[in-house]
Amino acid sequence: MKEKKIACHQLLCSISEYIDGELDPALCEELERHLCECEDCQIVLDTTRKTINLYHTASEEEGVPDDVRQRLFKCLNLEDYIHHRTDVPVASDAPAASEVKHGKIAQ
Repeated sequence: MKEKKIACHQLLCSISEYIDGELDPALCEELERHLCECEDCQIVLDTTRKTINLYHTASEEEGVPDDVRQRLFKCLNLEDYIHHRTDVPVASDAPAASEVKHGKIAQ
């Protein structure tokens, strides 16, 4: 049982690189063998992939129309925010899993 926890921990440490296709081929093969035997890690991998997919999908969806946003900000006295807001995310700007994991996303 302890060996399984070690293997699972190693998987979790490499999952982002695996999903992004950046994992060393030998480690990738070892990880895939582990996944064939470990339902818990399969669930973690599947959930992580679904989360990334949802993030990308949400990034692609159209937001509030500009005229509605401007009226709302004006009502909330946030007009200055309208003029300074230039970091609206788009799908191509979505971070890779390893960036999320390693905290490389600019705040």
